[in-house]
Amino acid sequence: MIARHHRNWITVAASIAGLALAAMLPSLPAALAQGAASPQAAGDAPISAQEALDKGAEAYARQDYAESARLFRIAADQGNASAEFNLGLLYDRARGVPQDFAEAMRWYRMSADQGDVHAENNIGALYANGHGVAQDWTEAMRWYRKAADQGDAEAEENVGAIYAHGHNVPQDYAEAMRWFNKAADQGFAEAQYNLGVMYDDGLGVAKDPAEAMRWYRKAADQGEARAENNIGLLYSNGTGVAQDKTEAAKWFRKAAEHGDANAQHSLGLAYSRGEGVPADLAQARFWMQKAAAGGIGQAKLWLLVH
Repeated sequence: MIARHHRNWITVAASIAGLALAAMLPSLPAALAQGAASPQAAGDAPISAQEALDKGAEAYARQDYAESARLFRIAADQGNASAEFNLGLLYDRARGVPQDFAEAMRWYRMSADQGDVHAENNIGALYANGHGVAQDWTEAMRWYRKAADQGDAEAEENVGAIYAHGHNVPQDYAEAMRWFNKAADQGFAEAQYNLGVMYDDGLGVAKDPAEAMRWYRKAADQGEARAENNIGLLYSNGTGVAQDKTEAAKWFRKAAEHGDANAQHSLGLAYSRGEGVPADLAQARFWMQKAAAGGIGQAKLWLLVH
């Protein structure tokens, strides 16, 4: 549950992808849709901030990141908070401009000064990740709370993650649950996944596989790969549901195709053992190679002997 750029706190004992600290940055398309960086070219007719914002979003949609940066800068220079945020995000993600966390922070601050909750959340992310500033969980929490207290689901997730991990605060699973529930009630997939992990592992609540499955399903319906993998594990182990290797393999495949390395390993094992799928050493090797590339040590060991 835990990081927006950087996630995956893995509960090794259960082989379940752990509380994924919320990916700390909103997805670029979602952010840009709300609104949208080099200055206006000499001789161009002046355009309004809103027009520059809209055209910048169109440029981004067609992957012309340099043009989107130019246009967002025109709008940002007119004080448009959405453009300031978007320009910060481009510097944060190196889209159309060189990656520059200090410049990202500068634009986020301008946007946050106008009350933009996404900018507040992302300032928290820079402090949490130590990007362009010294890592500072206290300052990260302060900015996340600013956004979370205004109902931003992503920030609510990040506040919950800090409590779950005890970063400069006493570890408090009950408080983490409270914040995850706030974000999950807004449909935020990572919070739904994290609630599943909490119920699966009995963190702050009694273990409840059925409730874990319910939250995993909600997250999986939005394409959350770790939730898909964990559904597969519940079916594979017969935890809270009748054991069903075929159903397990189906969910492992969904997660594996979405890039989850743990699921790729599990699917490789299923093919090597003929569990839920026909035994197929070539398919097993294919998925094990992907899992190994994703850093799964057990997959690397398997490849050494097969």
